[in-house]
Amino acid sequence: MIEGMTALYIFMLAAFTGYEVIARVPVILHTPLMSGSNFVHGIVVVGAMVALGNAETATEQVIGFIGVLLGAMNAVGGYVVTERMLEMFKSSKEN
Repeated sequence: MIEGMTALYIFMLAAFTGYEVIARVPVILHTPLMSGSNFVHGIVVVGAMVALGNAETATEQVIGFIGVLLGAMNAVGGYVVTERMLEMFKSSKEN
């Protein structure tokens, strides 16, 4: 198991690295990046399901269920937004 301070350090390092990477992305690449981030949200949902599966108390189960629910909503919402963004680039010609 990862100790508390080590887990906090890894989380802070990942957050800083993610911010630095995203901050340097040109505007033209935001739509493809959004699609890639939807994949990451899918991994978050799987992780939340694993945590829910290992939950022993009622409190852990409630928190795990909320994690799965919010992660799934985030992933679905990301795909909806990406689809809308891609619709903006389609030709509006009527045949």
